[in-house]
Amino acid sequence: MIRRPAASAPVWTLRSPHRGTVQDLMRKHDVPELVAILLANRGYSPGEAVSAHMAPDLRKLHDPFLLPNMREATRVLRKSVEDGETILIHGDYDVDGVTGTVLLVRLLRLFGADVHWHIPDRFKDGYSFGDHSIERAKAEGAKLVISVDNGTSAIEPIAQLKAIGVKTIVTDHHEPPVSGLPEAVAIVNPKLRDSTYPFPELCGGAVAFKLAWGFCQEMSDGDRVKPELRQFLVDSMGDVAIATVCDVVPLVDENRILARHGLKALESSSRPGVKALLSTAGISNRALNAEDVSFQIGPRINASGRLATAARAVEVLLSEDDAEAARLAAELDTLNVKRREIERDVLVEAEADAKLYQDAQRYPVIVVAGQGWHQGVVGIVAARLVDKYARPALVIGLDGDMGRGSARSVPGFSVLEAMHGGAAFMPRYGGHSQAAGCEVMSESIDDLREAICEEARRILGGAGYPPPELAIDAAVPLTMIDQSLLNQVDRLQPYGQLNESPVLLSRDVRLAEPARVIGADGRHVILQVRQGDTVHKALAFGMANRVHELEMGIPIHLVHTPRWNTFRGQRNLELLVHDFAVGESPV
Repeated sequence: MIRRPAASAPVWTLRSPHRGTVQDLMRKHDVPELVAILLANRGYSPGEAVSAHMAPDLRKLHDPFLLPNMREATRVLRKSVEDGETILIHGDYDVDGVTGTVLLVRLLRLFGADVHWHIPDRFKDGYSFGDHSIERAKAEGAKLVISVDNGTSAIEPIAQLKAIGVKTIVTDHHEPPVSGLPEAVAIVNPKLRDSTYPFPELCGGAVAFKLAWGFCQEMSDGDRVKPELRQFLVDSMGDVAIATVCDVVPLVDENRILARHGLKALESSSRPGVKALLSTAGISNRALNAEDVSFQIGPRINASGRLATAARAVEVLLSEDDAEAARLAAELDTLNVKRREIERDVLVEAEADAKLYQDAQRYPVIVVAGQGWHQGVVGIVAARLVDKYARPALVIGLDGDMGRGSARSVPGFSVLEAMHGGAAFMPRYGGHSQAAGCEVMSESIDDLREAICEEARRILGGAGYPPPELAIDAAVPLTMIDQSLLNQVDRLQPYGQLNESPVLLSRDVRLAEPARVIGADGRHVILQVRQGDTVHKALAFGMANRVHELEMGIPIHLVHTPRWNTFRGQRNLELLVHDFAVGESPV
């Protein structure tokens, strides 16, 4: 008898890599069996790619001048700096745009340039270029605008800038529009249709880094960068690591190199802003991983853009004074706490509304709206609803008659395609298959819901969504999981898209003591699980509603990721629980 929750329970699948590939990896790369299994499950076979993955090398970064229009961009930028022109860095309000802006501002300050920066207001200005861009360029007297993480689609605003004598260099990583490209002096984007760049999956901050690297070569009058400029680039990889991890780009190839070395740069950074941010997040003076960036650094930077203005995050990272940086970082921390509180309140109301639409056949997409729901957190709340109901969700924050919404989807289903069905009710909408946004009048919410659900039913063709899958890398007895094994597995860090953290199954474990519900909101469970003489602490986030299933003496089958927990300088192994079953193991 398997005792599992019925609602949106994932289906466990145990991956089975080719045995010969695993043995070859063990023999040729001198790795333990579990590491070989993890590599094979991620598509690796013995060879140079494995060596590069296990030991990311800065020398393997691609030449920045392979990016389209890089030569022209660095030439224009050099002339602008040497002519003493005012330069405006035009970023974006997310982590990628903030860190890339900081990187380029610091670079140009190094050369004594007259440089200013501009971050659009999420609520007043919206994404990318607009009237606010032209006004800011005029106010600063800018002769050159450099975009970070946006601009490829800004055809009209960049034309207006050109009309008033302002040049634009676009650095971006988004797909180009089918309607054409803006009249910028250079568009540096690995996804341009004529691009031959070897790795197109860079984030916006990484493209800005490539411009900085190319400019440093230009100013060094050769392929080799001057030592002081090289040190700047190495230090700036910390900004790139934050952008790369938080923008959820594939952590392979160049991104893996930038993230691995960027994390090291963050650990050793002497910049007051970086030190203050790490200190406030409680992750100073220790080795950092991608999870630290995703759950500690990223949310603090994003909180400023979600609740106020992302300018505060830029100010923190640019600060050169320890006391000022500490004060600004504390303000970010306060905003992040407030963001969590607002998110929690909106989630409670959204979940209550979602109960009205539990019929998955009639409502294949959950569409909920609330007056006063903060528009800076609706995307996070939509993701929570997707996790709970295993269906796409569109959450709309209303401010009087007008609302802004954010949608998230399940794997394999395009929520944007479903939203096309409600185009008549949305003055503006867009995005991609897994995440989209929209504007809608409050009086149109019910019509929008019906239209989106009708289109979703058409797309699904009467079928429902497949249940979520929980892919398990390997079944490993709890008795085999120890610090030595985790040290070996850690060679695969940092984890992220296409290089996921290991997911293991430990069958037939028992509770060493009764499970305890923890957390301010009582949503989480802490366990002590044992097998033989081996006992490990395990954390099950969001599973307090299942604590009654965990009884002393009964066999438990635990799907988990082993990880390090550092507290007061002590590093201990613990298990992060993804799911569990009691009785007979599902696989």
